[in-house]
Amino acid sequence: MKFGQWLGLVALITALVLLWHLRESLIHLFAAVVLAMALCTLVGWVQRRLGCPRPVALLISLALVGVLLAIVATAVIPPFVSQFAQLLTNLPEAAQTLIELVRGAMVGVSQMLYGHRDAALTWLKQSLQVPPQGLGNGAARLLGWAENLGTGVIQTLFVLAVALMITTQPQAYREVAVLLVPSFYRRRFRQVLIACGQALSAWMLGVVVSSLCVGTLAAIGLTLLGVKLVAANAVLAGLLNVIPNLGPTLSTIFPMSVALLESPWKSLAVLALYVAVQNLESYVITPSVMHHQLRLLPGLTLTAQLVFTVLFGPLGLLLALPLGVCVQVVVREVLIRDILDPWKRLRLAR
Repeated sequence: MKFGQWLGLVALITALVLLWHLRESLIHLFAAVVLAMALCTLVGWVQRRLGCPRPVALLISLALVGVLLAIVATAVIPPFVSQFAQLLTNLPEAAQTLIELVRGAMVGVSQMLYGHRDAALTWLKQSLQVPPQGLGNGAARLLGWAENLGTGVIQTLFVLAVALMITTQPQAYREVAVLLVPSFYRRRFRQVLIACGQALSAWMLGVVVSSLCVGTLAAIGLTLLGVKLVAANAVLAGLLNVIPNLGPTLSTIFPMSVALLESPWKSLAVLALYVAVQNLESYVITPSVMHHQLRLLPGLTLTAQLVFTVLFGPLGLLLALPLGVCVQVVVREVLIRDILDPWKRLRLAR
């Protein structure tokens, strides 16, 4: 290799190492871009509806967001906080009830197989004797995550500030990103960025609609079943629906715990309800909302969650889907259409 090639290789390795050390800042920057795309989508909708200039549409959109946040803060957050605290309090008792049910089932199986000689299962029964205060300490540790509140507030303010700045002048910031690539590819790269923005907007619209539907269906079903703490469980179902695969599974823990304290059959009914809601969301709601938009395959979604969680931590898990959407657009437009397809046509021409 020549000196210039060695120098380019060293520069590439240095850039990759630098990006690795800046990965936390980069994931916060991407979160700001996702939030900015949501605001830009709202601003564009207001602008098309009212025919007003972009600054006026931006002010109207911010006012709408402020009104919505005020309604949520006054009507949803107080009952959710109180009911969620009660949910955390009930978790140890529900776990102890579940342990007692399992132990009772084990005793019945042992009596059926061995008569009254259930010594063969003694070690397993003893392993299930978990004191409830241990689970209570686990809930206390869960609440102890608030120790990093200051850092979280600063990071949130950073994301909000950058998102607002991008929303005011999205084309200018897009052109800054375009200038980072070689001049011969800038026009094409601008098209790729626009495609990523459209895919993110479509994804966010689908997520908002599906989460609202999941939360509403969960609230109706839990009310019909007579399960307590409906507001907290419905809000959790809608929020955790943003995280595919893992989120819906976690959302079933809390209502099943509440129902288990009343009756085991009611807990099974809650499980059946949530399975039905998630199947309805997966096969009816989401395809109806996003049938013309970009969708990730389930295997790719799970892979994206694993990879981005390892790279970026919990925030990577939350942003795994929008990151996967952007990666899929880049792979389709850059790798396949701009690199592999011309190479294939060149091979066929020869």
